Amino acid sequence: MMCQMYNGFIWLFVSCKLFFCGDLTYGLTSHPEVVRYTGVTNRKAVGEHAQNGQPVWGFYAHQQINRLAVFTLPTEMIPFFKKHIDFLTDNAVNPDKRRYAVVGEAPRHFIDLDAYADTSAATLPRFYKDAAERYGDDTLALHGLVPWQIQLTKYQLTEAFKQRDVRRILRIAADLGHYIADANVPLHTTRNYNGQLTNQQGIHAFWESRLPELFSTDYDFLTGQAEYVLSPQRAAWRAVFDAHAALDSVLRFEKVLTDELGDKRKYGFEERNGVTAKVYSSDFSRQYHERLRGQVERQMRASVKMVGNFWYTCWVDAGQPDLRALARYQLSAREQHEEAEEKKSWLKRLFSARSEE
Repeated sequence: MMCQMYNGFIWLFVSCKLFFCGDLTYGLTSHPEVVRYTGVTNRKAVGEHAQNGQPVWGFYAHQQINRLAVFTLPTEMIPFFKKHIDFLTDNAVNPDKRRYAVVGEAPRHFIDLDAYADTSAATLPRFYKDAAERYGDDTLALHGLVPWQIQLTKYQLTEAFKQRDVRRILRIAADLGHYIADANVPLHTTRNYNGQLTNQQGIHAFWESRLPELFSTDYDFLTGQAEYVLSPQRAAWRAVFDAHAALDSVLRFEKVLTDELGDKRKYGFEERNGVTAKVYSSDFSRQYHERLRGQVERQMRASVKMVGNFWYTCWVDAGQPDLRALARYQLSAREQHEEAEEKKSWLKRLFSARSEE
C-alpha cells in the first residue's frame, strides 16, 4: 500500500510539473508509473520519446521556433501573426502537454524509419491511406506518424483560413509548428530514440533540450522569407529523412566523447526548479556541440523556415484571405475561458486515469 501511494505521488508530481512548468530537471527520469496510470500498456503510445521528464525539443526550443517563424511571413500575413505571436509561442507546447492525456497524440511526434526494411515510396507510401492499407493503422501508430500528421494538420490549417476562423487558425498553426519541429529532430526518426539500444540513455533530452538552452543564443536564425511549398507531402518526408541522415553523428560523437572524457567529466550537478539534479556537464556539452558543427542550429533553422513555409502555403491555398480584418479580431472572454478549460481537462484526464492491472 505504501509503495502504491509513493508511486502515485511521484506520478502526480511529474505530471503536474510537466503541465504547469513545462520544464523538469534533466536528471529526472520518466517514471514507469506514468505508463501504467494512463491505462496504456505500450510505453511508446504514451510518449516514450519524452525521456528524462523532457518534452520533445524542450519547451524552450519549440516556443522559439514558432516565434521566429512569424518573422519569415510576407507583409500580408505579418500583422495578424505578430498580434498573436504570444499565443503562437505559448501554445507551441500544447501537443506535448496533450501527449500524456489524449489518446492517439503521442505517435504524432515521431517516426521510426529504421523499423521498416525499406522506406522507398513503393514500400512505405507517403500518403497515410496507402500506408495504412499496406501496414495497418496499429503498426503505423506503433512506429510513429509525424510526416502524415504534418500533412493532415496542413490541410486543417488551410480549411481554418478558408473559414476565417481566428481561433482555429491560431490553435492549428501552433500545433503545425510543433509537429514540423519534431520532424526535424534526428532522434525522432529511430527506435533508438534515447540511446537505450546503444548504452547512451539520456541523449534525447541532451541533444534537443540542454544544447539549445546552452547555446542557441549564439545561433543565426535569419532564414529568409517564407516560400510556397509545392508539395507539402514531399517536404514533410524530406524533413524526416534529412533529420535521419544526421542521426549517425548524434550517436557516434557522444559515444566517442564519453570514451575520451569518462563519466566523471561527462556529468555535473545543477539546481533547476529548486531541485539539484545530475546533468551533462557544461564542458562535455560544449565539446559535443562543437563536434556536431552546427547541427542543432541547422535543425532549428530548418524548423523555423519550414514552419513559416507551411503557414504561408496554407494561407495561399486558402485563397489568401484578408488577414488585416482578422488581425482586428480579439478572442472573446468565452473563447479564452474555453481555451483555459480545455487545458485543465488534459490535466484532469491524467488524474482520473487508472491502472489496467
